[in-house]
Amino acid sequence: MHPFQCVLRARRCLRRGPLASVSWLLLRTCRAHSSVPSSACPSPQRQQEDGVWKDFSSRLATGPTFQDFLRSASVPPEQPSSSEVEDPPPYLTVDELLGRQRRVYLETYGCQMNVNDTEIAWSILQKSGYRRTSNLQEADVILLVTCSIREKAEQTIWNRLHQLKSLKSKRLRSRVPLRIGILGCMAERLKEEILNREKMVDILAGPDAYRDLPRLLAVAESGQQAANVLLSLDETYADVMPVQTSPSATSAFVSIMRGCDNMCSYCIVPFTRGRERSRPVASILEEVRKLSEQGLKEVTLLGQNVNSFRDNSEVQFNNAVSTNLSRGFSTNYKAKQGGLRFAHLLDQVSRIDPEMRIRFTSPHPKDFPDEVLQLIRERDNICKQIHLPAQSGSSRVLEAMRRGYSREAYVELIHHIRESIPGVSLSSDFIAGFCGETEEDHLQTVSLLREVQYNIGFLFAYSMRQKTRAYHRLKDDIPEEVKLRRLEELITVFREEATKANKSFVGCTQLVLVEGPSKRSAADLCGRNDGNLKVIFADVEMEDATDSGLRVRAQPGDYVLVKEMWQSLNSANPGSMGGVSLMRFIRRDTRMWLFSSSQ
Repeated sequence: MHPFQCVLRARRCLRRGPLASVSWLLLRTCRAHSSVPSSACPSPQRQQEDGVWKDFSSRLATGPTFQDFLRSASVPPEQPSSSEVEDPPPYLTVDELLGRQRRVYLETYGCQMNVNDTEIAWSILQKSGYRRTSNLQEADVILLVTCSIREKAEQTIWNRLHQLKSLKSKRLRSRVPLRIGILGCMAERLKEEILNREKMVDILAGPDAYRDLPRLLAVAESGQQAANVLLSLDETYADVMPVQTSPSATSAFVSIMRGCDNMCSYCIVPFTRGRERSRPVASILEEVRKLSEQGLKEVTLLGQNVNSFRDNSEVQFNNAVSTNLSRGFSTNYKAKQGGLRFAHLLDQVSRIDPEMRIRFTSPHPKDFPDEVLQLIRERDNICKQIHLPAQSGSSRVLEAMRRGYSREAYVELIHHIRESIPGVSLSSDFIAGFCGETEEDHLQTVSLLREVQYNIGFLFAYSMRQKTRAYHRLKDDIPEEVKLRRLEELITVFREEATKANKSFVGCTQLVLVEGPSKRSAADLCGRNDGNLKVIFADVEMEDATDSGLRVRAQPGDYVLVKEMWQSLNSANPGSMGGVSLMRFIRRDTRMWLFSSSQ
């Protein structure tokens, strides 16, 4: 048996068996590969022949100890520098694990979590000696961070691979071979199917395997395909500081938890991201402090179920009582006890920098207890905007989706949120054409859109995914043309109602965080208000709040007061507003002036 196989077998035992059996396995499988002569560990037959029975403790002392294999199986607390790679596998040298200044091109598809994953992956590769490039033609390594939430998302990646195939085949022999990798959820879902279908793919890395990227790339350099799609029960990358992919960014994503335990019947996330686990509060606060010191003005806390956050790393909080769910909501899993919850984290994050906006996504409606709503209302720098995925307006469909609530409970929560946080902006997700959805179910979703009047919406036709409960228990019985027709009807109604909802901003003065030039016109700037609505205004000189006699142009990261708000003429995007810039602020200390000026 190869020494590396010994380590793999040891790791499997560490996951599932008692320590005694692990020690026995390590002694049985690995002594033959240690530097100790074979005579030091004779077989039972040899012992009988020689008549020599050595004391077990003396034999154990001459070979590898159990701690040697614990070190191999555990994740080191800090990533080594590019010049110091610790404990390479026996089939690789330290030098082979280094990037040697090879250039990496990263493409990101899908959700905000994938944006954050890209920054984590790049942080790890950068420490191993790789360089980043934005030029596809000069890349030595191309990595696609992928999404699997719908069939269309995966088809986008297959199409991209076909485009990259010619780039790889035309690679000059004078250059190092081009390596292509698939990272994230699609790698986790399809695994070897990708390697078998597209021979030009060199590496696969699931969402919990980014630490292994230097090794995977080193193996690929030998001409072999390499993959690590193991899911973890504890990987949160808490010790990896993501590297911002855009040097001019004014905002950042901070991952606070990974995975999902909700097991909604339509959702692939638990199978591509694994079980829920949360980062220690201390590591999150440290990352937010560093981002504040770098001058960033907005942080979005990320998680598949961000408000289900529960830090169990500090023993003194593990006996705390469980937090109440939203009224009328339930879970698909046994109630969890103890730990520091989302309200505590949100409180601590908002105290780090009062000038930094705080957002969070994507939450589950079940985890909005009163303490979270009260905190959002009281803290000026926590944005008054909540994403509240409904998925359907039919209680019957919600039950089939295993969402843990009825339409009535969801609407009651909407009313409670609006009473608790006056002026709050609401957004939501909806799925059209889920298994067994009738026309009556569809009309109930239409009526929910009209009743709630969301400011922002994300609507999609249902796409069945393998491994999900719906795939095994339900039938995808809605014809594609019916799904698309229902989707178009939902989009139409959403736009009508969002236009009405966003009229409340017309004529008001809003505090906008400038993001950069507008995509529509170089003469305009674009930013977002507290409710996450896009605001476009002219890039002209304006008064500076710090010096009333000074005229300045706003820069990305500045706060600008925008008056005389009006709705965009682009009816396809009712969440876009226009306005006239009034004054630039470096800080957010404008709230009292803003309120008094808008009376």
